[in-house]
Amino acid sequence: MLTALLVLGLLFGLYMAWNIGANDVANAMGTSVGSHALTLGQAIAVAAVFEFAGSVFVGTHVSETVKKGIVDVERMPDAGAFMAVMVGALLAAGLWLQLATWRGWPVSTTHSIVGAVAGGGVAVAGLAGVDWVRLGWIGVTWIASPLLGGAIAFVLFRGILRWIINSRTPRMRTRRLAPVMVAVVAFVLALSVVYKGLKNLHLDLPIGRASALAGGVALLFGLATTLVSWRHPLKRNRTPSRFGYIERQFRGLQIATACYVAFAHGANDVANAVGPVAGVWSAYVSGGVAAKAPVPLWILTLGGAGIVVGLATWGYKVMDTIGRKITALTPSRGFCAEFAAATTVLVCSKAGIPISTTHTLVGSVIGVGLARGLAALDRRVVRDIFGAWIVTLPASFLLSALLVTLLRAVL
Repeated sequence: MLTALLVLGLLFGLYMAWNIGANDVANAMGTSVGSHALTLGQAIAVAAVFEFAGSVFVGTHVSETVKKGIVDVERMPDAGAFMAVMVGALLAAGLWLQLATWRGWPVSTTHSIVGAVAGGGVAVAGLAGVDWVRLGWIGVTWIASPLLGGAIAFVLFRGILRWIINSRTPRMRTRRLAPVMVAVVAFVLALSVVYKGLKNLHLDLPIGRASALAGGVALLFGLATTLVSWRHPLKRNRTPSRFGYIERQFRGLQIATACYVAFAHGANDVANAVGPVAGVWSAYVSGGVAAKAPVPLWILTLGGAGIVVGLATWGYKVMDTIGRKITALTPSRGFCAEFAAATTVLVCSKAGIPISTTHTLVGSVIGVGLARGLAALDRRVVRDIFGAWIVTLPASFLLSALLVTLLRAVL
């Protein structure tokens, strides 16, 4: 029985990784495709590189086998029951994500696997085996993270409208403010990396040193942008469109922030697929149950490859929703959404607040749309996405409970 569960765990783990790539990873590049900063093929190639690099080279090497401590492993009767919970959770979360992707709904893979693990835990250990308070706290973040991302994006884009796009000299304003915007983006991205970011690369610096280092990086990028501007006089950058020059300047910033979100996603969310697989592998090898288990490199590679294949084969559906259906995006609007999402993820993750990157990015896109007025949003699409968010946890919970019960009856 244990060997059969191991084989199923590897297969369903790869299936889950494929669905993560098709749904969750597509979020990061959706704004770049929707604003035409990148073509679909370029976005897939760029995301594949950064996602795979983040998952394999920076992804956690010791993963929580039971996500967020939702289920008490002490209540698992034996290794077989524990493996059945992980296998059922992977299949249930994967099936829900595939349905959501088919409908074009961007949903949280973290919430999917958390609900699935909780459902499997209840099927084996009963209601007392689940930490319902922790589960409720995760539910609160469904509301907080999109609101925070949306608020930042709203304020940022309103500022760009006032100080650049709607000014009397938008090209000159862009030229003057470009070094400042580049420096701010460089500071946020650098701080994300060096402050409690890449522990595997020993870049876990304290806040003071991390801020000083990020400030130095920001200064260098700001000065470099200023020098480039001086070497290319404004008259050489004239374009047929009044706003063509402005949008071209934002294109690079948007792609840079999208690459960061893809890299961070690969480093952090690959555990949604490989964590349960690592738990299955650990239980099979040791014959026991552990709350945390080492993640072999071959499992990380398997998860990273599955994510890239999922993005390349089916990611276009969610990209279309994020980049085109919620609201019309340009490079400047896409930059505001990506920057707001990256900043929210940075602040909340450093504060220990569990949030969904998907919810944050969708909230940021909605915030950009609201900055142009309610009519700029497709409210039917927004309604469908919110509905999918509400259903994600109970759907994966119930499906997993059913699958785990069937697995234990058959095997």
